[in-house]
Amino acid sequence: MDNKKTIKPGTDRDIEDNKVMAAFSYIWILFLIPLLLKKDSKFCQFHAKQGLILFLLSFITWFPVLGWLIGLAIIVVSVVSIVKTLAGEQWEIPFIYDLSKKINL
Repeated sequence: MDNKKTIKPGTDRDIEDNKVMAAFSYIWILFLIPLLLKKDSKFCQFHAKQGLILFLLSFITWFPVLGWLIGLAIIVVSVVSIVKTLAGEQWEIPFIYDLSKKINL
């Protein structure tokens, strides 16, 4: 069994203490909890910023067919992200991560 973590910023203590809080980032508007309450955690901020982008993209789901397909993709990405976050991983979601790097809060 390989316990190798693919974590870049943050420390192991930061990750262990904030896994559950960071997982809230991918549950629609709950990204605000880690974004506002865990400003000192690089792990939480990484996930909260990606959650913010997914939240903003979720407004596209109001449009028929294409919006619904995007909404389904957002749900799948969110579930995968929650699982990876709870495992202590920092998954750079394609396209989403690039946008989240531009957020300076």
